[in-house]
Amino acid sequence: QVQLVESGGGLVQAGGSVRLSCAASGRIFNRFGRGWFRQAPGKEREFVATINWSGDSSDYADSVKGRFTISRDNGKNTVYLQMNSLKPEDTAVYYCAAEVRGLESERKSAYDYWGQGTQVTVSS
Repeated sequence: QVQLVESGGGLVQAGGSVRLSCAASGRIFNRFGRGWFRQAPGKEREFVATINWSGDSSDYADSVKGRFTISRDNGKNTVYLQMNSLKPEDTAVYYCAAEVRGLESERKSAYDYWGQGTQVTVSS
């Protein structure tokens, strides 16, 4: 059974940092492209960051560029999202995703598997 499990969310003050983790199990995820998305209350789920299977190519939403960093450890089947200089507008449920082609993508429709999400709340 394929499973993605996010962890690391919580409450943080503006300007602070949080690192999210997404552990994968059930298949060979080290060949999968990975992504992070987020969804704030009343808004659609939006792209945050993506990384290809080898980790040598990544992309970010303009709103997080320079503040967030996506990385992966294929030995642990885990992808990370380091979030620095957090702002109240970063408050959302953060979801990780995996796609079987091994590529990076900003499109939700490109992803085959999703985690259940982890809440990140940034207080002002």
